[in-house]
Amino acid sequence: GQPLGPRRLSLKAVPKLPNMEAFLREALVRVKSQARGCLAPELCFQAVRAATEMPFAEGVRREQELFRLLLTSGQAQALQYAFFAERAVHRWATPGGASWSSAAPQPVRKAAVIGLGTMGRGIVTSLVKANIPLVALEQDLEYLNKGRKAVMLLLEHEAKKMERGAQTLDFHNPAHLQFTVDFDLLRDVDLVIEAVFENMALKKEIFHKLSKICKPGALLCTNTSALNIDEIASATSRPQQVIGTHFFSPAHVMRLLEIIYGRHTSPTAIATAMQLAKALKKVGVVVGNCFGFVGNRMMFPYVQQAVFLLEEGSRPEAVDRALEDFGFKIGPFRMSDLAGLDVGWRSRKDQGLTGPSLPAGTPARQRHGQRYSPLPDLLCEQGRFGQKSGKGWYQYEKAGGRTATPDPWLHNLLSQYRDAHRIKTRFIDQEEILERCLFSLINEGFAILAEGIASGPEHLD
Repeated sequence: GQPLGPRRLSLKAVPKLPNMEAFLREALVRVKSQARGCLAPELCFQAVRAATEMPFAEGVRREQELFRLLLTSGQAQALQYAFFAERAVHRWATPGGASWSSAAPQPVRKAAVIGLGTMGRGIVTSLVKANIPLVALEQDLEYLNKGRKAVMLLLEHEAKKMERGAQTLDFHNPAHLQFTVDFDLLRDVDLVIEAVFENMALKKEIFHKLSKICKPGALLCTNTSALNIDEIASATSRPQQVIGTHFFSPAHVMRLLEIIYGRHTSPTAIATAMQLAKALKKVGVVVGNCFGFVGNRMMFPYVQQAVFLLEEGSRPEAVDRALEDFGFKIGPFRMSDLAGLDVGWRSRKDQGLTGPSLPAGTPARQRHGQRYSPLPDLLCEQGRFGQKSGKGWYQYEKAGGRTATPDPWLHNLLSQYRDAHRIKTRFIDQEEILERCLFSLINEGFAILAEGIASGPEHLD
């Protein structure tokens, strides 16, 4: 029986917290650390702050000012561009005239993954999450059991996350996920993804075997990060069915899937790989075949400059901080430690840039007339492979640890290295770190476009 008072929130006083200042200060620190390099979250915070300090009408005016500032910012334009670019890449085309509008995918009712290392485990997890029945194959029982254990852990973790969304993940059913060492079980699959380590001879041997065992229409995919698709395809009797599906590590998390066509890859194969990307909720990008394709090829000069900066006087944590403050989720050195330094080392040994096949008398810091830094090789020779070994560019709490802390051992190695090569150190500021790393990455992108390896700038971005 009481009259209702005014119920408009805008007419009520804003409640005051006793520790308002401290609370807002802490909130700002958290927002800044989560949204490094991004304007919008910080301005959202300022709008909320205005609401606590000003009368309603003034607070709304302040919010409008902040919004207008964002609306016309370069970051807003870039985010809108990225949003549309991500949707434009499903419209793919190749220089040979194949394109998304004329190629139809084949259905994938059953798949297989060969190799249960880091990449293979993530790929199996992605396929199970997409409800695609599959066979996971390893070379012997010891590797198979180790791989199965790791996959089950990953899947249990994913299942927990999905239960919150009321979905279930059926991975204990052998009709959905089967582990084996027997190649004969691949006779009826529609698609195989090979994910063994980066070694051309090994990959060719596997593809030769697959081409004899798999049914004629089966798609043969290789998860290589840099090797030549045409050379891998040459080991088969069906090069038109061979395609690169380059997942990024960790494969069940990263959304990018690079799809690489070779000289003989059929339009149907490309369309099927793109359809698979969609089923896995990944962004598939179709690119041409060259060393490193697009993702890694652009990463090479970027990481190379980062290492050159260390030679000249910087430290891994300073380089990473500059790039993470700029907006990268992870700097080049933390990224290398996460991916494993041994991957690049193996590739450089295969290319004859380091290791036993390097001709005697080669200058330490030059290869093929270009500047080269042996620093990553020196780390690998010491068994420092990154997170997996507990030491890399940083040190970790244990092998497989995630928390990177600066390593005095490495700082010491750097100063000995500079002395040995008579490199005069100097102070390197944030601006130089950003320019050298980013411009070399951008320039490589332009070279890729000029060579027609990517069909448009959106595909690179």
